[in-house]
Parts: sequence; C-alpha cells; structure tokens
Amino acid sequence: MNFELTEDQKTIVEAAKEICDTELAPKADEVDAKGVFPKENIELLAKYDLSGVCIPEEYGGLGADFVTWALVGEEIAKACSTTGAIFGANILCIYPIYMFGTEEQKQKYLVPLAKGEKIGAFALTEPSAGSDAASGIATAVKDGNEYVLNGSKMFITNADEAEIYVVTFKTNLDRGARGMTSIIVEKGTPGFTFGKQEEKMCFHALPNCALSFQDCRVPAENLLGQENRGFRIAMETLDIGRIGMAVGAIGLAKAALEKA
Repeated sequence: MNFELTEDQKTIVEAAKEICDTELAPKADEVDAKGVFPKENIELLAKYDLSGVCIPEEYGGLGADFVTWALVGEEIAKACSTTGAIFGANILCIYPIYMFGTEEQKQKYLVPLAKGEKIGAFALTEPSAGSDAASGIATAVKDGNEYVLNGSKMFITNADEAEIYVVTFKTNLDRGARGMTSIIVEKGTPGFTFGKQEEKMCFHALPNCALSFQDCRVPAENLLGQENRGFRIAMETLDIGRIGMAVGAIGLAKAALEKA
C-alpha cells in the first residue's frame, strides 16, 4: 500500500500549515484565555476554503478527500486546539448531510456549511443515554407534514454557536436502535433552546451545552435518510468523529513536543 501523499494533497496541506502557523497559532493562547468563541478563526478557515475540504466543489467544498481533511485538521489543531475542535465537530454535521441528505437538503444546508458561511453540530448524547445511544428517549412524532420534537441532548460541541444541527430522535420508543431517526433542526426554530455553557478544564472557548426541544415543529422534509434508520447514520458519523478526535490529539501532541 502506498502511503505517499499526492501532489494535490501536499499542496493543500502545506498551504493549510502556512495559514495555521502564521494566522492561528499566534492567537491561540489569547483564544483560550478569553474563553470567547473564536469567530474570526472560523471566518479565516472559510476564507481559505478549508471549512469543506472533503466536500465536492459542486456543494461549496474544496473537492479533496478525507485523508486531506484529516491532515488539514491536524494542522489546525496543532496551531489552535479550540479551532481544531470546532473544525472537527463541524464535520459531524457536514458528513451525514453529504452522505444521506437529499439534493434539496444538500443545497440548503451542506453548501453553506462547506463554504464556512455556517457551522454545524451533531446531537446524539442524552442525560440518560451516553455510550448506549439506543436508549435515548427524545422523540419525534409525525404530525401531518411536520415532526414534533420533544426531549433533550447534552454535551453538544459547537452548541449554541452552530446554526444547523443533525439530531437523533426516537420515532419508535419500543424498537431501540431500530427506532432512531435523524432530523435536521435549525437554530432559532421555536421550541428549540439551549442550556448554559458547560464549564471545562480546558478548551475554554469551545462551545458545549445542552439542547432542549419542547413541542418543536420542523418540516417533514428535514428527515435525514429514512425514518427508523438513524442509528446507522449516527454510527457512521461517529466513525468520522473518532478520526477527528485522533487527528486533534496528534496535532496537540505535535505542538506540545515542539514547545518542549
């Protein structure tokens, strides 16, 4: 197996490294000390087309592959761990819409995410459902051409700064994993609110809070994939998330090694 990077991959990663070293790294300590969401850093990634590295150009991305996304994520995390974590959490919203969304959903949600005009979040964990994701009790009930959402999610990275959320609900409480459904919810939808920001030992500028849904109504067209097939979407998304966590750890470790 050939592990050599292609010329395109090298070009993109080298450009990302230059941007990160010169424009992100000098402000990293200040970002963490202030504990304020680094909006200017996210805008910088968008400026250089890094928000949607692995998304095709037709949907606003750079058109590279997921290896390139991982290597770019490593450079971002190395320069500013908080920005790297935001970048990593963003893919958890981008990926399922890209893989499972309709063409209409891709145009409406994926394009602004890939362009960096908006950021996203993925919501699976609940107060009573962590590692056992299938035991969640947040519900989505079909009512005509809408879904009525009730329940809560917790420890959601990028909330409440994110504007687009891929959220997993139960459409059948009796079927466990086979009753899970993924639905796209936009910030500002009536009945959709946020808890207080979590206090953290590090990543002080990284948004993370609970989501609450109380008779929140979204169009049925916001269904992602098929009803009762959300477990597969969640598991595939988490696979990408695990790569993102590893990438962030490598970037942070490299930064620590260079500082030592």
